Amino acid sequence: MSADVVRVAVIGDCPVFRRGLSRLIHSVPDLDLVAAAASVERAESGLRHAHVVLVDLEQPAPALVTVVAQLGTRGHAVIVVSSSPQIDAVQVIQAGARGYLSRQTEEDEVLTAIRAVGSGRSYVCPPASRLLPRSPRLTDREREVLRLLSHGATDHEIARRLRISKHTVQSHLDRIGEKTGSRRRSDLTRLAVEQGFTGQS
Repeated sequence: MSADVVRVAVIGDCPVFRRGLSRLIHSVPDLDLVAAAASVERAESGLRHAHVVLVDLEQPAPALVTVVAQLGTRGHAVIVVSSSPQIDAVQVIQAGARGYLSRQTEEDEVLTAIRAVGSGRSYVCPPASRLLPRSPRLTDREREVLRLLSHGATDHEIARRLRISKHTVQSHLDRIGEKTGSRRRSDLTRLAVEQGFTGQS
């Protein structure tokens, strides 16, 4: 198997949705489904091989946060898929999730999120931003840089999208770090979620 193939596990308590995600992953050559089960316990043997774990569980937020944290400590990159407005994107990101998707997310975006998270980046779908407060502390450009970063864009991709130099992108990130105390990309992604900068422009 190619080293570029991302190994994926699906943990979901809705059989229809779980099978749909499994078929989607099977349909592309750069992803490999290694487990699909209704719970972490039932997927245990396959989880050992998973890079990315999609978690779609109808559980209260505290229980879901616990699952995310446990998977994170075991070295898995977690994407939470939620159909409930009661599940707080900020909570699961703070617990260690690298991605957050709504069940209304289109198939292409699901694949984009898996690939982004599988390559070490983060991904948060735009609807999550509607639940989150906005902060006036950052400039419009700094917010835009954070928005693109939260969607998994590299410094080079941000520079191209905003038509600025990579050095300017890094300067913006440095200023954001000075203002917020957050410098790692994972922390900056959490900041983007917390401040509601993940929506599409």
